[in-house]
Amino acid sequence: MLERRLGPFDGAAIIVSNVIGAGILFTPPVIAMDVPNGPLYLAVWLAGGLLAFAGAMAYAELAALRPRAGGEYVYLRDAFGPVAAFLTGWTSFVAGFSGAIAAVALVLPFYLSRFAPAAGNTTPFFTIPIIPGTFELAFSPQTIVALALVWGLAFVHVRGVGPGRVVSNLLATLKVSAFVLFIAWGFGFGTGDAERLTEVAAPVSAAGWFLALLAVGFTYSGWNAASYVAEEIRDPGRNAPRAFALGTAAVIAIYLLMNALYLYVVPVTELATLQGSVLDVVADRLIGPTAGNIMGVVGIISLAASVNAMTFAGPRVYFAMARDGMFFRGASAVHPRYRTPTVSILAQTAWASLLVLSAKADALINYTGFAIWLFSGLAVAALFVLRRREPNAERPFRTWGYPIVPGLYALVALIVVVNGLVRAPGPTGAGAAIILAGIPVYVMFRRRSVR
Repeated sequence: MLERRLGPFDGAAIIVSNVIGAGILFTPPVIAMDVPNGPLYLAVWLAGGLLAFAGAMAYAELAALRPRAGGEYVYLRDAFGPVAAFLTGWTSFVAGFSGAIAAVALVLPFYLSRFAPAAGNTTPFFTIPIIPGTFELAFSPQTIVALALVWGLAFVHVRGVGPGRVVSNLLATLKVSAFVLFIAWGFGFGTGDAERLTEVAAPVSAAGWFLALLAVGFTYSGWNAASYVAEEIRDPGRNAPRAFALGTAAVIAIYLLMNALYLYVVPVTELATLQGSVLDVVADRLIGPTAGNIMGVVGIISLAASVNAMTFAGPRVYFAMARDGMFFRGASAVHPRYRTPTVSILAQTAWASLLVLSAKADALINYTGFAIWLFSGLAVAALFVLRRREPNAERPFRTWGYPIVPGLYALVALIVVVNGLVRAPGPTGAGAAIILAGIPVYVMFRRRSVR
């Protein structure tokens, strides 16, 4: 059994670290392209935050009702059956966690290169061809630094929940402190124009706004992270809802203030054209020549915290799957001394390492980004199923505004997914194919489990 050693702050730290990563640095231009309107630009970030909070409260009830490792894998299994549950776990392993870990880990060396220029070098020392001309593993300074980060944090989490929570809380505290100080300094002493927050550059269509909401939802993804470690939260009926509320509210506040600061410094039309990290551009205009080094440190802390949180949360999904016979049997093992799902941690780390070396992580994330809305919407829908199916079950926490608030989240999730299929059929279709590719894998594990 896993140990219940986490409190509400620990759960909130996992959420904050999991959510605030590369997304807030790189997605604002994508949002501004679809929503070139200051008030509506901020409105889409607020809407995404409120929806995330609505989803978090639904997950809080589910986590209190089913205080087990695995998050939506457990909720979908109990509400809709093993196939839906397996597909969410399969997507988490293939892309959701492993792909995100690889993508974030590959960005960190570029920030580190401000202080150690060789760290960001992408020229391979050597390559290992797996499928000549199509799939090869490249060992470069960049990938080696990324692998060092990924495996270093995996080692921390293998060693126990105690070391893992210390590192998680430290990185989350440093990350939040850095962003809060930057926001306060930017508005207090920086040069900007408040009128840019109300600038209207072009009309915005409903379809474009919902397409932007898809990207915003991806940037908010991770608000459900505390559900994966529910089996390790003390008094989950009380502390899991606190973790969800505290962590998600902190993210919403930081995201809204950061985007308001972006618009305060950069007009929305220019924001739509920026390349690379928006934070770097804004910091350069606010702080000047020293901004690069300051943002380098902030970027390193932020990205390391994200990788750490995903290394903490993701393996609990495969651990839960393995207990049901839906993943490799060894992944259900708990280390006899450290009480951690060691095999699951190492399996995720190994797959993330292959994605680092093959440079396939970004494609997987782009293809499966809509899956965040798809599976979170299904998990929130599971709340309705379990309320109807288990009306007398003890519920230490009941989500606020039921059935309207969780129903609204499920409806918007459906609209966003359908809009993504219509407006971006190529990437979304490819993502759907990756998800459905899990069905034969499910059949294999199912037959194995029956035997």
